[in-house]
Amino acid sequence: MTNTFPTPDRQPSPAAATELSGRTALVTGGGSGIGRACVLALAQAGAFVLVVDRDADAAKAVAEIAGGEAQVADLADPGAIDLLPTEIDILVNNAGLQHVAPLTEFPPDRFELIQKVMVTAPFLLMRRTLPHMYARGWGRVVNVSSVHGLRASAFKSAYVTAKHALEGLSKVAAIEGAPHGVTSNCVNPGYVRTPLVEGQVRDQAVAHGISEGDVLTNVMLARSPVKRLLEAEEVAAAVLWLCGPHSGYLTGASLPLDGGWTAG
Repeated sequence: MTNTFPTPDRQPSPAAATELSGRTALVTGGGSGIGRACVLALAQAGAFVLVVDRDADAAKAVAEIAGGEAQVADLADPGAIDLLPTEIDILVNNAGLQHVAPLTEFPPDRFELIQKVMVTAPFLLMRRTLPHMYARGWGRVVNVSSVHGLRASAFKSAYVTAKHALEGLSKVAAIEGAPHGVTSNCVNPGYVRTPLVEGQVRDQAVAHGISEGDVLTNVMLARSPVKRLLEAEEVAAAVLWLCGPHSGYLTGASLPLDGGWTAG
């Protein structure tokens, strides 16, 4: 049976689809976890990557592996953000932190810090880097959100608030960036095997008075049909896909990597 649907003479190879040579990327929280995996994936695709982290040793170590450059900055400090480079083609807003406590006991200063790092810093970084992307007619903003940008959980008021705000910010950037060839999207991981999640397991164990193993099985993965932690490299693969030249029509989206959590 003949194929009645014509196919292009040339099909882009997977390698070509993620070719980022000549692009400069900036990844916040790039010294460990998801950020580190994103740095390595972007570098492997040809991008020159700026590794932003408050931990100088971690940033330097990852930058050396990736052939990039370490940028030490505390993202809670707008003055530190003002010192970061502006000529960026790919911005990955990944840095984050967590605190687990009931609303009635949540420390206000901790709530404020989480908003500074996870909402204000991405806003300031977009504000600084978008003009360069607009001028070049191409850019990619990827915001590492969370399933908690789409759903809520008890005891995480600051984190859930910040991730929901990041979702809205990403959509505004998508609308404003579209005429300039700039996309803005979120990736929404469930629980990822990172030091942050390990800390959450410990905190939840204390809060619920159960073992860390029971936290993982009965609390964290209770709403996920896929009963395993997500790997940082899986998140980085999605981030890389969103940065590729083939993804220019996808913008303002939220990509759940949640094992089916939001399907229910």
